[in-house]
Parts: sequence; structure tokens; C-alpha cells
Amino acid sequence: MTAANHGHDVAIIGAGPIGLELAVVLKHAGVDYVQLDAGQIGQTITWFPRQLRFFSSPERIAIAGVPLLTADQSKATREDYLAYLCGVATQFDLRVRTYEQVTHIERTGANGGFTLRTNRLGEQHTHRAERLVLAIGDLHRPHNLNIDGEDLPNVSHYFHEPHRYFRQQLLIVGGRNSAAEAAIRCWRAGAQVSLSYRRTEFDEKAIKYWILPELRSLIKAGGIKFYPGTTPTRITPRFVSLAPSHTKAQDTGPRDIEVNADFVLLLTGYEMDPALFEMAGVELSGENHDPRLDPQTMQTNVPGLFVAGTAVAGTQVRFNLFIENCHPHVSRIAKAITGHGPPPELVNQSAQRYVLPES
Repeated sequence: MTAANHGHDVAIIGAGPIGLELAVVLKHAGVDYVQLDAGQIGQTITWFPRQLRFFSSPERIAIAGVPLLTADQSKATREDYLAYLCGVATQFDLRVRTYEQVTHIERTGANGGFTLRTNRLGEQHTHRAERLVLAIGDLHRPHNLNIDGEDLPNVSHYFHEPHRYFRQQLLIVGGRNSAAEAAIRCWRAGAQVSLSYRRTEFDEKAIKYWILPELRSLIKAGGIKFYPGTTPTRITPRFVSLAPSHTKAQDTGPRDIEVNADFVLLLTGYEMDPALFEMAGVELSGENHDPRLDPQTMQTNVPGLFVAGTAVAGTQVRFNLFIENCHPHVSRIAKAITGHGPPPELVNQSAQRYVLPES
């Protein structure tokens, strides 16, 4: 079944925090817009582990002038933030077309204008808009290692909760914050945890400051087995083969070791899917494959197409963009579209000190 929809001034693809914040501002300005998301509101955040706490303080990830309050005045959990985003959508009556995936973008004019074809649970739709904003985030799919056994049922690229690993031998691959936090939580839940990391030392800037000391303490005490400078080369239902990440010509002897593992968590990072950018003709460049744009307006090389949120940075090799320093994107896009910025009551005042990092 196919359904056609009338044209809009603006189409927003993505209903994460920055996409929602932009929707609030455009609605307040009287702009006719449509907002689409392939999943639910805050979809990427639903992939976070249960009860994970954000690194950023609540006031920095609050949106649209709505305070984010937690019961104990501490950093928000995944559950706190998802409920908060739904509350914002309810408060401002944002009509997000959830579970509607954009499958095709067609430019309809040299100076702007777009036709979007979408699929919502098997039903085909068409939307037209004069301007388009991609607020799609940058964590769409896992970074695969492309090794034997990566697709086994005991292997996952996502850590949801630790109970599954009670009294199981668990190997975690990775050395940034997600891997460190998963290792500690699973050890506390009764798992026998091993940790493989391709580097010989942890990067203190890549792990929450309250997590790293505990991880080091558990490794030193033998609670968590640590295999620094190693990379998995093969996964089986019973063990994982690890090889040295860096070998020298003069190295001799066995290169691989086998680590017993009932389950494997490959927490080796995620990457952006560039498909929508490529459909629309946006130029991507650099090691991050980030979109080329004017940082004053957030408009790309494609007239009428803007980017907001962490999608601005592409696949981040070294993380510079987070929710907390993406709020200014909303003001810049709103000004470019309406001629004026959002009113003070819809602006996250705590974000005003942040500037957009140079690409």
C-alpha cells in the first residue's frame, strides 16, 4: 500500500535529542515540518545498557529549555533520559512519525526541494519538503572485525544487561568506556570476565574517571583477566584466539593464545551509515567521512539540506561531538530557515559556552 503526503517546509530525519529540540523550535516558529525516525524516539539510546549513566551532567543534555531532573540529583540513567525525551515530545505535542524508515531521497530542484520515500511497517509513503535536516546521529551499526565466528549466537556487539552472564565465562573485546563499564558490571553480576584490548594501556580520556580506577584495581587483584596488546582472530563456541596486536620481525614462539569463553562481547565501536548523505549528494570527507557544511548555518554543499547533532562529525575516530555540544546546531539551523534564532526559553543556556569543533 502506498500513501502520499502533502508538501512541508521542512523534513527532519531523526528523533534523537537534537532532532526533537529542533522540532520544538520550528513548531514554535510556525514552520510546517514533518519528523521521521526509522525507530522510536531516542532509538540509539535504547541500545545502551540498562541503567547506564550518562557521562554528561543533566543540565548539559537537557533540551528545549525543559529541565532534566533526577531523583538523587546525579547523572541521568538511560531510563531517565528516555522517559525525559518522551516527556518533552508530549509537552510540546511533537508528532513524530516513528518506525518510518527513509529509503530514498530525491532532489527536486537545483535550489532545494526534496522528495522522500519511506517504509513504515510495510506501508510505503512519500513526503515532500523544501528543506531537509539530517539529525540521524553517528552510531548506526557496529564496527565489525570480520573474523571467523563473529556471527555466532554467543557473540554480540551490544551489551544490554549483565544478568545473562552470571557464572559464564565472558570475554569482552575493547578498551574504551563501554568495554570497561561492561567488564565491571558483569564481574559484579557473577561472570568470569576476561578483557582483550588492542593497546597496551588504557586511554584515560576514553573512560569515565570513576570507572578506570576500579577496573585497574580488579585487574590487579585478578578479578578480571586482562590481555593487553591483543586482537581476536577467531571465535568458536568455546574459546577465542587472541593474537598480538603488534608483532616485530624478531618475535619468535607461539603468537596466538586461546581464552575460554562461553560468550563474547565485541565492544569495538560503532559507525555511521552514510547512505542518506550519499542519496542526497552530500560530500563526505576526511577520516570520519563527515559531511561538508557551513558551520554558521549547518547547510551542506546541497542547497536546502542541513545537518544537526553528532551526524555532523561522521564516524568519530576521536570523539569531539556529544549531545551537550550539539545544541548550538539547533539555533544555527533555525536562524537559517526562519531568519531568527529560537527564543531564550527554548535554548539550553548551559550549552552556550560550547562551539562547533573544526572539521
